[in-house]
Amino acid sequence: MSSQYECLKSADLYAEAFGVPAPETLLDKEVWPRKQGFFIRKAHTDAPAAPDEATPPVVLELAQGQFGLVPTWVKSTSDAKLRSTKLAVTRYETMSTATPTRETWLKGQRCIIPMQAFFEDDWRSGKAVPTRIARVDGKPMGVAGLWEQWAKDGEAITSFTLLTVNANSHALMNRYGQNGNEKRMPAILNEGAWSAWLSAPLDKAREFMRAYPANLLLANPVQKK
Repeated sequence: MSSQYECLKSADLYAEAFGVPAPETLLDKEVWPRKQGFFIRKAHTDAPAAPDEATPPVVLELAQGQFGLVPTWVKSTSDAKLRSTKLAVTRYETMSTATPTRETWLKGQRCIIPMQAFFEDDWRSGKAVPTRIARVDGKPMGVAGLWEQWAKDGEAITSFTLLTVNANSHALMNRYGQNGNEKRMPAILNEGAWSAWLSAPLDKAREFMRAYPANLLLANPVQKK
């Protein structure tokens, strides 16, 4: 599973697709481990529920952090840099048990990673062919993830990791990745599921971890400049 993706192509899309305020400044177009990226999380709010509502509405906020999770128990910034490249992508099957993500998962620190596309290598020819994968309709994708806040000795790092699901039987994504390895793909959320994913109880949150339909995705080899 590749750990490179493309940010939304315009600031207005964050508001249009996810209902969060547009960022004042866009980040680099492509994001890979240790680079900064945007993610969406549930905002902390004390707003009471309306009289006809059982619970307060979920308020979403746009945050910025490093792509590559830094667990709270990491002891130094140098150690954080080493670990973060290996924690950009997390298997959803182990997110609740693996040492780097267990605490983050139990705290309910789920997020959505907005992206225009992600990249995979097509090895069917025997050589790696970089391929851009996006929605057929060109709309942004929201990928399930986890976020964390690390701080020590005056240093602080906000970070996030994207979650992946098995794609061995996926009609499109089983083409990508090296032969013999398990095929994986980002856990792309359905539109309208943003608030539900961020606020669902732990025992229900796993229900969002499904492979996105192949007929809704489009793959194109990256043109060399």
